[in-house]
Amino acid sequence: MISPQIFRAYDIRGIVDVDLTESVVTELGKGFGTYIRKHQGQTVSVGRDARLSSEAFRDALIAGILSTGCHVIDLGLIPTPLLYFSLFHLPVDGGIMITGSHNPPEYNGFKVTRGQETLTGEDLQEIQRLIEQGAFVHGEGELSQADVITPYLRLVQEKIHLGRRLHVVIDCGNGTAGVLAPTLI
Repeated sequence: MISPQIFRAYDIRGIVDVDLTESVVTELGKGFGTYIRKHQGQTVSVGRDARLSSEAFRDALIAGILSTGCHVIDLGLIPTPLLYFSLFHLPVDGGIMITGSHNPPEYNGFKVTRGQETLTGEDLQEIQRLIEQGAFVHGEGELSQADVITPYLRLVQEKIHLGRRLHVVIDCGNGTAGVLAPTLI
Protein backbone atom coordinates (compact mmCIF):
# COMPACT_ATOMS: atom_id res chain seq x y z
CA MET A 1 0.00 0.00 0.00
CA ILE A 2 1.29 3.43 -0.90
CA SER A 3 1.11 6.14 1.73
CA PRO A 4 -1.17 8.94 0.49
CA GLN A 5 1.04 11.47 2.31
CA ILE A 6 3.77 11.13 -0.33
CA PHE A 7 1.55 12.94 -2.83
CA ARG A 8 2.17 16.61 -2.09
CA ALA A 9 0.89 19.74 -3.79
CA TYR A 10 3.84 20.04 -6.21
CA ASP A 11 5.70 16.74 -6.09
CA ILE A 12 5.85 13.23 -4.67
CA ARG A 13 8.25 12.72 -1.77
CA GLY A 14 8.87 10.71 1.35
CA ILE A 15 11.38 8.98 3.57
CA VAL A 16 13.47 6.30 1.85
CA ASP A 17 12.70 2.75 3.05
CA VAL A 18 9.70 4.03 5.03
CA ASP A 19 7.42 5.80 2.52
CA LEU A 20 9.47 5.10 -0.58
CA THR A 21 10.70 1.60 -1.41
CA GLU A 22 11.67 0.18 -4.78
CA SER A 23 8.29 -1.58 -5.04
CA VAL A 24 6.46 1.69 -4.28
CA VAL A 25 8.56 3.45 -6.92
CA THR A 26 7.73 0.77 -9.49
CA GLU A 27 4.03 1.41 -8.78
CA LEU A 28 4.68 5.15 -9.24
CA GLY A 29 6.23 4.34 -12.61
CA LYS A 30 3.17 2.32 -13.62
CA GLY A 31 0.86 5.12 -12.46
CA PHE A 32 2.85 7.79 -14.30
CA GLY A 33 3.14 5.71 -17.48
CA THR A 34 -0.60 5.05 -17.44
CA TYR A 35 -1.29 8.75 -16.84
CA ILE A 36 0.91 9.71 -19.81
CA ARG A 37 -0.73 7.12 -22.08
CA LYS A 38 -4.24 8.24 -21.04
CA HIS A 39 -3.24 11.77 -22.07
CA GLN A 40 -2.07 10.59 -25.52
CA GLY A 41 1.62 10.51 -24.62
CA GLN A 42 4.17 7.81 -25.35
CA THR A 43 7.72 8.94 -24.50
CA VAL A 44 9.13 10.35 -21.26
CA SER A 45 12.52 11.41 -19.94
CA VAL A 46 13.90 10.36 -16.54
CA GLY A 47 16.76 12.01 -14.65
CA ARG A 48 18.18 11.47 -11.19
CA ASP A 49 20.21 13.28 -8.56
CA ALA A 50 23.18 11.96 -6.59
CA ARG A 51 21.32 10.69 -3.51
CA LEU A 52 22.23 7.16 -2.51
CA SER A 53 18.72 5.84 -3.25
CA SER A 54 18.29 7.60 -6.60
CA GLU A 55 19.99 5.02 -8.81
CA ALA A 56 17.92 2.10 -7.48
CA PHE A 57 14.80 4.26 -7.66
CA ARG A 58 15.64 5.10 -11.28
CA ASP A 59 15.74 1.39 -12.15
CA ALA A 60 12.45 0.70 -10.33
CA LEU A 61 10.72 3.75 -11.84
CA ILE A 62 11.83 2.93 -15.38
CA ALA A 63 10.68 -0.70 -14.99
CA GLY A 64 7.22 0.53 -14.01
CA ILE A 65 7.01 3.06 -16.83
CA LEU A 66 8.19 0.55 -19.46
CA SER A 67 5.52 -1.95 -18.34
CA THR A 68 2.84 0.51 -19.51
CA GLY A 69 4.20 0.66 -23.05
CA CYS A 70 5.79 4.08 -22.65
CA HIS A 71 9.24 4.65 -24.07
CA VAL A 72 11.80 6.02 -21.61
CA ILE A 73 14.81 8.21 -22.34
CA ASP A 74 17.22 7.85 -19.42
CA LEU A 75 19.13 11.11 -18.90
CA GLY A 76 21.31 9.72 -16.11
CA LEU A 77 22.79 11.86 -13.34
CA ILE A 78 21.75 15.47 -14.00
CA PRO A 79 20.75 18.65 -12.16
CA THR A 80 16.97 19.15 -12.01
CA PRO A 81 16.92 22.06 -14.51
CA LEU A 82 18.25 19.69 -17.18
CA LEU A 83 15.17 17.48 -16.83
CA TYR A 84 13.11 20.58 -17.66
CA PHE A 85 15.51 21.38 -20.53
CA SER A 86 14.88 17.88 -21.92
CA LEU A 87 11.17 18.69 -22.22
CA PHE A 88 12.04 21.33 -24.82
CA HIS A 89 15.05 19.64 -26.38
CA LEU A 90 13.86 16.04 -26.84
CA PRO A 91 10.69 14.60 -28.42
CA VAL A 92 9.08 13.66 -25.08
CA ASP A 93 5.57 13.90 -23.68
CA GLY A 94 6.70 14.39 -20.08
CA GLY A 95 9.34 13.45 -17.58
CA ILE A 96 10.26 12.67 -14.00
CA MET A 97 13.22 13.93 -12.00
CA ILE A 98 14.21 11.74 -9.06
CA THR A 99 15.46 14.21 -6.48
CA GLY A 100 15.33 14.85 -2.78
CA SER A 101 15.81 18.53 -3.58
CA HIS A 102 16.51 20.59 -0.46
CA ASN A 103 15.20 17.93 1.93
CA PRO A 104 17.36 16.02 4.46
CA PRO A 105 19.30 12.97 3.19
CA GLU A 106 16.75 10.41 4.38
CA TYR A 107 14.21 11.83 1.89
CA ASN A 108 13.84 11.38 -1.82
CA GLY A 109 11.16 12.38 -4.25
CA PHE A 110 9.89 12.92 -7.76
CA LYS A 111 9.19 16.07 -9.75
CA VAL A 112 6.65 15.04 -12.36
CA THR A 113 5.81 16.69 -15.70
CA ARG A 114 3.48 16.25 -18.64
CA GLY A 115 4.28 18.16 -21.79
CA GLN A 116 6.34 21.10 -20.63
CA GLU A 117 4.40 21.66 -17.40
CA THR A 118 5.01 20.49 -13.84
CA LEU A 119 2.15 18.40 -12.51
CA THR A 120 0.47 19.62 -9.36
CA GLY A 121 -2.59 18.95 -7.21
CA GLU A 122 -5.31 17.26 -9.23
CA ASP A 123 -2.93 15.69 -11.76
CA LEU A 124 -0.82 14.11 -9.00
CA GLN A 125 -4.03 12.91 -7.36
CA GLU A 126 -5.03 11.30 -10.66
CA ILE A 127 -1.77 9.34 -10.63
CA GLN A 128 -2.44 8.40 -7.00
CA ARG A 129 -5.93 7.11 -7.91
CA LEU A 130 -4.55 5.05 -10.80
CA ILE A 131 -2.09 3.42 -8.40
CA GLU A 132 -4.69 2.80 -5.68
CA GLN A 133 -7.06 1.20 -8.23
CA GLY A 134 -4.28 -0.74 -9.98
CA ALA A 135 -5.80 0.63 -13.19
CA PHE A 136 -2.61 0.40 -15.25
CA VAL A 137 -2.33 0.10 -19.00
CA HIS A 138 0.03 -2.59 -20.22
CA GLY A 139 2.55 -2.67 -22.99
CA GLU A 140 6.21 -3.05 -23.77
CA GLY A 141 8.14 0.20 -23.81
CA GLU A 142 11.65 0.80 -25.07
CA LEU A 143 14.57 2.24 -23.11
CA SER A 144 17.19 4.55 -24.57
CA GLN A 145 19.71 7.04 -23.20
CA ALA A 146 20.33 10.65 -24.17
CA ASP A 147 22.94 13.26 -23.32
CA VAL A 148 21.32 16.58 -22.45
CA ILE A 149 24.41 18.01 -20.75
CA THR A 150 26.32 18.69 -23.98
CA PRO A 151 23.48 20.52 -25.79
CA TYR A 152 22.63 22.43 -22.61
CA LEU A 153 26.24 23.61 -22.19
CA ARG A 154 26.38 24.54 -25.88
CA LEU A 155 23.18 26.59 -25.56
CA VAL A 156 24.42 28.42 -22.45
CA GLN A 157 27.75 29.19 -24.12
CA GLU A 158 25.95 30.51 -27.22
CA LYS A 159 23.60 32.74 -25.21
CA ILE A 160 25.92 34.12 -22.52
CA HIS A 161 29.02 36.14 -23.34
CA LEU A 162 31.10 37.38 -20.44
CA GLY A 163 33.04 40.59 -20.82
CA ARG A 164 36.02 39.27 -18.88
CA ARG A 165 37.57 36.10 -17.51
CA LEU A 166 36.23 34.83 -14.22
CA HIS A 167 38.12 33.31 -11.32
CA VAL A 168 35.64 31.08 -9.55
CA VAL A 169 35.67 28.49 -6.79
CA ILE A 170 32.79 26.04 -6.84
CA ASP A 171 31.77 23.67 -4.06
CA CYS A 172 28.95 21.55 -5.44
CA GLY A 173 28.49 19.85 -2.07
CA ASN A 174 27.97 16.36 -3.53
CA GLY A 175 25.29 17.83 -5.77
CA THR A 176 24.68 17.03 -9.41
CA ALA A 177 25.86 20.48 -10.51
CA GLY A 178 29.33 18.98 -10.22
CA VAL A 179 28.77 17.06 -13.46
CA LEU A 180 28.61 20.25 -15.50
CA ALA A 181 29.76 23.28 -13.46
CA PRO A 182 33.52 22.91 -14.16
CA THR A 183 32.89 22.69 -17.92
CA LEU A 184 30.42 25.55 -17.86
CA ILE A 185 32.66 27.92 -15.92
